[in-house]
Amino acid sequence: MTSNIGLVLVSALAACLFFYPRVLHSRPWRATVTPLASIIGSGFLVVAPILAGTFGNAAWMAMLALCAIGYLYGAVIRYNIRYVEPRLSGLPKAGALIERASDFMLSLAYFVSVAYYLNLFAAFGLRIFGVESRFAIQAVATAAIAGAGLLGLSGGLRALERFEVGAVGLKLSIISGLVVVLVFFAAGTPRAGPPPAVEQGFTSLQVLLGLVILVQGFETSRYLGNEYDSETRIRTMRHAQWISSAIYIIFVSLVTFLFQEDLPATGGETAIIDMLRPLGGAVAPLLIITALASQSSAAVADMNGAGGLLSETTKSRLSVNVGNLVTALMAIGITWSANIYEIIAYASKAFLGYYALQSVQAVRSSFERRQFGRALLFIAAALLAIAAIALGKPAAAQGENARQLRPGALVSAFGRTA
Repeated sequence: MTSNIGLVLVSALAACLFFYPRVLHSRPWRATVTPLASIIGSGFLVVAPILAGTFGNAAWMAMLALCAIGYLYGAVIRYNIRYVEPRLSGLPKAGALIERASDFMLSLAYFVSVAYYLNLFAAFGLRIFGVESRFAIQAVATAAIAGAGLLGLSGGLRALERFEVGAVGLKLSIISGLVVVLVFFAAGTPRAGPPPAVEQGFTSLQVLLGLVILVQGFETSRYLGNEYDSETRIRTMRHAQWISSAIYIIFVSLVTFLFQEDLPATGGETAIIDMLRPLGGAVAPLLIITALASQSSAAVADMNGAGGLLSETTKSRLSVNVGNLVTALMAIGITWSANIYEIIAYASKAFLGYYALQSVQAVRSSFERRQFGRALLFIAAALLAIAAIALGKPAAAQGENARQLRPGALVSAFGRTA
């Protein structure tokens, strides 16, 4: 009961801050919220079960490594905002080709991310009815993607974008409440020791490299040039990455600390609900509300982004509306050909392809400016992206002896510690 009251109270207080008119209309805050909401959106819902199940008591270090990788590519994007973006119309042929290839790769990444968001939307929505069937999730996700695609074809997605700001405030409020309550819950919980890692060495590294999408989203600042100047976007992207990294690392550390039985190598998409259920009965409905709001708004944003990029890269041979429909069709195909963890890995590879191309663009520009130290850093970033594309693997691909999710065991483990 105390946890329920605390969770609701802290979330409500945070909502008062996030929905305070002066905050809502603050341009620096709005510029920060866009990348921040993307970074801690859907990843926040799946990161703890995946990392804790794969890395055990080293989960927080794995999260730290992911945040460092994200910050490295954030530095690449920030450099390109400052030095490449002002010259886009006058880039040499090689630079223009890299930029077009980057846009095309990002549109492919959006195909996968729309599937990812709406599969999570379906999974959390079905939890209301106690349904966890993979077929049911795929069917509902397909219906949601098809509906979004038809709306996009008619231009109706634009009308849905107005809900995004409210969804972001709601999501950040509930996350704030969860983190604060977890701190107090952990402080009063006897430590029995976190679970061991499922995999060690190279296999766990491969899984980590397949999870880059969990910290992806900062690149959205690159495409806010019509609303904010470059220095504002650079500064607020950096702030968004600092805030999201702190939230992720604290959250993963607390959840792993509380988790005292063997963690699953593969868990249901909604395993976070079972992990946090001991915090109180308010957790499940608040998490489901957060999931539905964040996944729907993120899917709308990415579908619009993909449609716009397809139109741009095909030199308007495809309209934005038709691009939205193409995105939906691709996302439906991905939904039926892969499970959620495979989709996460595919999306990570697609975004890494975009980051690799942007790193090459930054290398080219830094050599032009004779900034050789930065050029070496960006070369390392490009090589890391290529290695991650080649080596990254789904978190579910842990071998035949991988531990399986046992929601009842998870809840009972928490119950004993409480």
